[in-house]
Amino acid sequence: MLIIPAIDLKDGQCVRLLQGRMEDATVFGSDPVEMATRWVEAGCRRLHLVDLNGAFEGTPIHAEAVTAISRKYPNLPIQIGGGIRSLRTIEAYVNAGVSWCIIGTAAVKNPGFVREACKAFPGHIIVGIDAKDGRVATEGWADVSDVLATDLARDFAHDGVSAIVYTDISRDGMMQGVNVDATVDVAKAGGIPVIASGGVTNMTDIERLCDIASQGILGAITGRAIYDGAIDVKAAQAYCDGRD
Repeated sequence: MLIIPAIDLKDGQCVRLLQGRMEDATVFGSDPVEMATRWVEAGCRRLHLVDLNGAFEGTPIHAEAVTAISRKYPNLPIQIGGGIRSLRTIEAYVNAGVSWCIIGTAAVKNPGFVREACKAFPGHIIVGIDAKDGRVATEGWADVSDVLATDLARDFAHDGVSAIVYTDISRDGMMQGVNVDATVDVAKAGGIPVIASGGVTNMTDIERLCDIASQGILGAITGRAIYDGAIDVKAAQAYCDGRD
C-alpha cells in the first residue's frame, strides 16, 4: 500500500482545508515545488495534487505549478484533481508528464465523459468520489447529490478507470480517523482499486488500512497528518512495505 502525500493548491499556496471549506484554510507553504521536494526527499512514491481553485471554477488554475513539479520530478508518479472537465485539459496534463487525472464533479454530472476520457487516455484516468454520509458531493464539495458513492463506483466498473480516490469529506482535515468500512464498500462495489482519503490521521489508520488492503485498497492519501507531524511518510511507507 502506498502512502501518498497531498498538496492542495489555493491561490498559489499549499494549504489544508477543514471539510473542504475554502474559507477555512491553513497555509503550510508558498512554494508548491519546494513542498513536493519535501515529500520526495521523505521517500514518497506518488504525489496527490489538488487544484482547489480549479475545483470551484471548473477549469485549471494551478496548471503551471503542477507542470513545474512534474518537470522537476519526471520519474515521480503524480495524480492531479480539480477542474478537470475536458479532454483538452487531460491532454495538457498528460503531455506535461502527469500520470493520472482525477475526474470528480464531471464523473457525477457527465459519466460519459469518464468513459470518453478512458478511451482517449487509457491508463491515465482516476475517478474521484467525494462523499458525505455515503452520498456524492460535487463542485468542490459545495453540493451534495442523491447519488450513492457505491452506485457511482459500480457505474464505472468496466470503463477502464485506473483507480478511485474515495474521500469521506466529513472527516477530511478533521483528524478523526479514516472511514475504513465505507472505503471497503466502494472498492467492493466497483471492483476498482481504491485510494483512501479523508481522515488519515495517524499510524493506527495506516494499520487499519493495511489490514484490509487485500480487499482492493491501493494507497492512502494523507495531508494534515504529515504536515502536523502525526505521520512520518518514510516510516509509514516502511511499515506498509513490511506488511506487504
